[in-house]
Amino acid sequence: MSSSTTRHRAARGPAILLLLLGPLFALTACGFSTSAGEATGTGTQAPDTVEPLPDTPTPQLPATAASADGRTTTVTSAERIIPLNGSLAEIVFSLGLGPKVVARDVSTTFEQATALPVITQAHEVSAEGVLSLHPTVVLADRSTGPAEAVAQIRAAGVPLLVLDDAKRLEDVGTRIDTVAAALGVPDAGRQLKERTEQRITEAKADLPAVGQRRPKVAFLYLRGSASVYLLGGPASGAGSLIEAVGGEDAGTAAGLSGDFTPLTSEALVKAAPDAILVMSKGLDSVGGVDGLLKLPGVAQTPAGLDRRIVSVEDGQLLSYGPRTPQVIREIAEQLYPKAAR
Repeated sequence: MSSSTTRHRAARGPAILLLLLGPLFALTACGFSTSAGEATGTGTQAPDTVEPLPDTPTPQLPATAASADGRTTTVTSAERIIPLNGSLAEIVFSLGLGPKVVARDVSTTFEQATALPVITQAHEVSAEGVLSLHPTVVLADRSTGPAEAVAQIRAAGVPLLVLDDAKRLEDVGTRIDTVAAALGVPDAGRQLKERTEQRITEAKADLPAVGQRRPKVAFLYLRGSASVYLLGGPASGAGSLIEAVGGEDAGTAAGLSGDFTPLTSEALVKAAPDAILVMSKGLDSVGGVDGLLKLPGVAQTPAGLDRRIVSVEDGQLLSYGPRTPQVIREIAEQLYPKAAR
């Protein structure tokens, strides 16, 4: 796999993992305390839904926004919205504009959106599919592709706003502000931003005391059907969540650079994670925890020896949006199972 391909997949985050995987942490006792045994989905999982604001906002348009690709986009109507990934769809629905969304991509899996038509082919956006639905505004980010499809949508005269990719907790508020302003509902954006940031603060405040030594958590990208197994580095997008729950990103601590590196026994043993973080469909693709332990080096790590695996739904883990507070809680409940009881 080329480094450019790896970077593209990492940037797509949950979207690309859902497409690749198809329709298909916990700790050792060394300066911190947990119960022994496997930690896979042991926390209380909330339904796969988004929570709209209590009052439906009325878009005040036209609105002009700076696109991350250097262009300026003016939106004159928000009657037919197409968000091109699950993270952006989550924000639109949380703002209360879900009824105006007319299509989704495959990474948009939450309940309120499941009846919408899908306008992606494999891991690529179909310009023809988008245009056939006559959108009045399209939302994308830097990882949306192919570039030809984006250009075709723009050439058809459809306002298309590109956002920077979100890879840290600090990106959540900015992303909400940008989407809300472009759709003409900045006040709703401020309300959603405040609600989300407050809930993130509360989720972090509820964490148990970790002790002097933070648990090392490795994020693994798994695609068993194609034998693709990657170890996350500082740009994987998972590090900020690991830090938020009191952990240390094992790939970063081991000196990795970039987003992902191929999983090898040497790399994983060097990282020596106390716990392993995966996406649910990725874990399913390798045959669950038993299959994961057969991958190079996994069984020899503290995480493997204690079967300390944390699994979060693909469409939620790296979304960095309104549901990030519940992602933090879900990781923490599995990472610290003794404290969660």
